[in-house]
Amino acid sequence: MNHLRSLEAYSIFILREAYSRLGRLGLLWSIGKDSTVLLWLAKKAFLGHCPFPFIHVDTSYKIPEMIVYRDRVAKELGIELIVHQNKLALAEGMGPDKGRLVCCKALKTEALNDMTRTYGFNGLIVGVRRDEEGSRSKERIFSVRNTEDQWDYTNQPPELWGQFKTDFPKGHHIRVHPLLQWSELDIWRYIEAEEIPIIDLYFAKNGERYRSLGCAPCTGRVKSQANKVSEIITELEATKIGERAGRAQDQEDAYAMQKLRKDGYM
Repeated sequence: MNHLRSLEAYSIFILREAYSRLGRLGLLWSIGKDSTVLLWLAKKAFLGHCPFPFIHVDTSYKIPEMIVYRDRVAKELGIELIVHQNKLALAEGMGPDKGRLVCCKALKTEALNDMTRTYGFNGLIVGVRRDEEGSRSKERIFSVRNTEDQWDYTNQPPELWGQFKTDFPKGHHIRVHPLLQWSELDIWRYIEAEEIPIIDLYFAKNGERYRSLGCAPCTGRVKSQANKVSEIITELEATKIGERAGRAQDQEDAYAMQKLRKDGYM
């Protein structure tokens, strides 16, 4: 519990630091476990009231239960929710059949970049973790995206002793990563400790469950009998399989996520 409370306190510090130093902020909510923990932390950081909107980039291919959960939770918690799509790409028939990296770039990366400009966000709070995927391990807590929404992972400022670079050139925007130092097990242990209501797609049905959530055509299930949080924790303590093993876009190209994230993907 001391470890979890230390993680919680540091993440709350980052959220408050971002709010005090950056301009217009939004929080990306993918409906998954990480961004739902981030939602929980944001409400704690600001005493139950979030001073910025929550954003869902909707590809139109999400697992249907995710959309039902999103709308229900947003209503129950009274949060301001922005749902954004690349409607032009969808109208032109964009989908996974065009190639998963092409589809992700159009419906996620381009949609996210367009949303950032449309709403004039100076900073986006994102629930990525270093242990989740290789390119994310290169991130900083405060990470700049240039005027073209691109990320230069080869040139990032050091972050020593909790000191963050928050002054960036006009026209750039900042990605803020309060969960960067958390692990997958930390997330689930925190969900258990805080009794956070999580979407039930993570719980096993007919011997399978989702470990990572995304678009329905590109997200596979894993074999599992875990149908409550404590059982997921026990399962993860023993597994050697990567968290994103069921994500099809990761299988299409060894550097898929790095290529997508360089251009602005979350």
